[in-house]
Amino acid sequence: MKGSNFSSKRELIYSTLCSTKTHPSAKWVYEQLKEDYPDLSLGTVYRNIALFKENGKAVAVANILGEERLDGDTSAHAHLVCKTCGKIQDIPMPSITQKGDAQDFNTDFVSVTYFGTCKDCTSH
Repeated sequence: MKGSNFSSKRELIYSTLCSTKTHPSAKWVYEQLKEDYPDLSLGTVYRNIALFKENGKAVAVANILGEERLDGDTSAHAHLVCKTCGKIQDIPMPSITQKGDAQDFNTDFVSVTYFGTCKDCTSH
């Protein structure tokens, strides 16, 4: 019984992480679920997110104001991170796996993150 409850919580945490393009923190995921699942702890969210990252189902994008920001979309894409407001945006990225494979190198994971200032913060 406890194992199935844990699995259902894990699925809720994962679906919440994947349901947004905001690149949330673990705390944000917890806050989205705590009203409907009052027995859910922040520690459970952190442990499950660590498992998702370990299993390649989620990635850490950046640390913004002391909080690790996450992405449940593990397809090949890059990120733009605004150092002023903390907004994170996905951008398409050409695959480099063919180039890597041609050099006798099998690419498992690619991470490209650009840090700068977004258009909204530049215009202020």
